Amino acid sequence: MRHLLMVESWVGAMSSLLPRAVREAGARFTFLTRDLHHYLRSTATHPHPLLAADNVLTAETNDLDALLPHVERLHGVLGFDGVITSCDYYLETVARIAHHLGLPGSDPEAVRRAYRKDLTRQALPDLSPRFALGTAAEVLAHDLAYPVVVKPVDLCAGMFVRRADDPEQLKEAIAAIEGFPVNARGQAREPLVLLEEFLTGPEFSVETVSHGGTTHVIGVTDKSTAGSPWFVESGHMFPADLAEGTAADLARTAVAAVDRLGLTLGVAHTEVKLTPGGPRLVEVNPRPAGNQITELVRRTTGIDLPMVHARLALGEEPDLRRVPTGAASAAIAFLLPERAGVVGSITADLDRPEVVDWATKPAGHEVGPATSNNNYLGHVMVVDRAHGARARAEELLAGVSVAYR
Repeated sequence: MRHLLMVESWVGAMSSLLPRAVREAGARFTFLTRDLHHYLRSTATHPHPLLAADNVLTAETNDLDALLPHVERLHGVLGFDGVITSCDYYLETVARIAHHLGLPGSDPEAVRRAYRKDLTRQALPDLSPRFALGTAAEVLAHDLAYPVVVKPVDLCAGMFVRRADDPEQLKEAIAAIEGFPVNARGQAREPLVLLEEFLTGPEFSVETVSHGGTTHVIGVTDKSTAGSPWFVESGHMFPADLAEGTAADLARTAVAAVDRLGLTLGVAHTEVKLTPGGPRLVEVNPRPAGNQITELVRRTTGIDLPMVHARLALGEEPDLRRVPTGAASAAIAFLLPERAGVVGSITADLDRPEVVDWATKPAGHEVGPATSNNNYLGHVMVVDRAHGARARAEELLAGVSVAYR
């Protein structure tokens, strides 16, 4: 049986979807982490799916120089056929391990260019918005017109990404980024700030698979956001309800970005804004989409992107054939907190035939403000035989009520 080394993981949906996909692909996996309690804490009431691995091992995954020889010794004993992760903070680590062991994967430098927002901008200026990059002092002297978008270069889930309409808001946004010098996995952050022109227009993501010298477009996902000046994702629908030509324009931009960055093997989730001047690149994520977008894809096309991710890591041919599922669209809507506080109760009436998945946080859950994708209170996922899944998901979510203690 083929054997994958899984280095760290998110603790959200993909931490269940990816282990399931590995097993259903007929493979097994060893899980390697620096902090086992990170995963134990995330599911206090039942064993985490990641801990069903054949082997659960601990090592300092943040120290690449020590990790490479350690994994090489493990490889000599356990025999890995591929290396994989779902966590953005370890994408480059996994690429470098695969390269070191001679296993399938994209060029580590290509993965680094894609994961780091500053390197993506520098590599693809013609696809990107106008931007300024540097230390806090350097970007404060920018010549971009307000409003601007302020971003850290190496965080995800929309953390510390916000709109600034004047110099005071810009200083406030930069101070918040500088106050977070170490990410949630104990890694020191890059002391750089990315400033971008504010792009008007709706945002989409393009889901692609690269292998065999070709980047295949699986489809375009729409995105709704809430919480200005933040850019919190409040929902998605796949496929986006777009004219064929518009979807093709978005797809061409995403494929150009993936190919020019040098991502030759893997699943990618590329975010693009449709501005009055045409598509502009937001970011490239060299891994399957989060926020259960892969489930929306699977429920409408039958294509299982977590399984494709696993098969590509094993060096196998992925199955990209579409099959009838009975659903023309699938959507997910997220329950955002109105404010920070402790949940007293959440009341939901979601037992409907079109609802295929829903969840809410329990009483006693402490939530922060809705400034990133990390503070959802719940979600509802809906399928539809036409293109009405998004509207129906939003309608059902509007009927959910939250009481705070």
